[in-house]
Formats: sequence, structure tokens, C-alpha cells
Amino acid sequence: MGFFKDFKEDFADAVDEMIPGGNVDETLDNADMVNTLDQDVDVDSELSKLDGLLQQVTEKIDREDVNKSAAVETVRPASVAREEKPVMKVEERRTMDTMNHVENTTTTPQASDENAVITSGMSITGDLESTGSIAVEGKINGNVTCYGKLTVTGTINGNSSSAEFFADSAKIEGEVNTTGTAKIGVGSVVIGNITATSAVIAGAVKGDIDVQGPVVVDTSAVVMGNIKSRSVQINNGAVIEGFCSQAYADVDVSSVFA
Repeated sequence: MGFFKDFKEDFADAVDEMIPGGNVDETLDNADMVNTLDQDVDVDSELSKLDGLLQQVTEKIDREDVNKSAAVETVRPASVAREEKPVMKVEERRTMDTMNHVENTTTTPQASDENAVITSGMSITGDLESTGSIAVEGKINGNVTCYGKLTVTGTINGNSSSAEFFADSAKIEGEVNTTGTAKIGVGSVVIGNITATSAVIAGAVKGDIDVQGPVVVDTSAVVMGNIKSRSVQINNGAVIEGFCSQAYADVDVSSVFA
């Protein structure tokens, strides 16, 4: 039964190779040494001892690896240290939050399919806002904002803002702002400035007209104010008391006379 003795010697040599400078005798207790020459060998007992030996060697190897890793981490140069993400200052973070808030609040929402009607017998005092379109047949004393079309056949005493504006036999005292076309029909009176991308004027306007695109001043129109646009068409019979400027035209007028 010299098998276990030979196995233990081979195992000791293997441990010496795995743990440089180590001594397997330090790992093993003298009581665990097996004399297979003078007595019978209990196989189960010897296998149990070998299992304990394997566990001790494994724990020692793990301790060696931990010590080596700690030493490497200690002498690691600063150049290979893990980079940390820059910390945003409080002032910078507040500035970014403010910019995001302004961007979100200035975005025009999508116009809905809703269509509100202010009937001829209705009078409203206060501001009115809708995500859809509004038809004003009655009277509103306040500002009107809608993201659809604003149609006025009644009276508005206040500023208005819409995606498209149409006045027919209406009376409006206030600014008219639209991101689309402004149409002032026959019999309508607007006392206030008009800002739009295009305009057709067939009624009376007392105020300046600022349009990025074309302006058509029809025969029945009366305009008391300046017109600033890309192009102007004035039909015969229209009355204009003010200056016309094609400031948004593609032609550089000053270069023509250079």
C-alpha cells in the first residue's frame, strides 16, 4: 500500500511548484503524515486527509493571490488610475436645467381637432385659450390664444394669437399675431398691428402690417399704417396712408445702386 505515500510525495512537489518559496511541510501537520510501510492503510481515512490537505492548499493560494493584488494596486501609477467623470458644478447644472425648461416650454403644441364656438349671444370677460380652433361670433373682452384657426365674426377687445386668422365683418381692438395667413374681410375693422406670414386685406386696418411673405391690399381696403413685407400687391381703389417696404425681398436694393 505504498500508493498513498507516493501520491503524497508527488502532491507535495506539485504544491511547491504552485507556491514558489513555500514549504508543503508548513501546510501539513506531522500528525497527518501517513506511514504506509508499517501498518495497514485505511483508504477512506487517507482520502479524507487528502481532501483536508487540498482545502488547506487552496486557501493558502487564495491568500497569496489577494496579497499580490493588493501590492499591485498600491504601486499602480497615477497614469493608469481609473478616470473619474467630471463633476458638474451646481451653477452649470442649474443653467442646463433652465435651458431645458425654456426649450420645453417654448415648443408649440400640436393643434387638436377641437372647435370651440362663442355664440352671438355670449359675452366672455377674461383670457381664452384653446389647443384647437375657435369661432368667435359673440364678444370677448380679453386675450385669445388658439393653436388652430381663429375665426372672428363678432368682437374681440384684446390681443390674439393663432395658427391662422380670419375676420369677417368683425371688430378687433388689439394685436393680431398668427403663424399663418391673416385675412381681413370686407366690413372688418382692426385697430392694432398685424403680424403674419402672408396677408390679404379687404377691410380697414389702423396699425402696422408686418408680413414675412406677400401682402395683397384689395380694392375695398383702407390701411392707416406702414406695410413691411416681401412683396405687395395693391389693387385699384385701395387706400393706404403709410409707407410700404419690401424689406423681406430677396433683392438687395442697395447693391443695385452701388
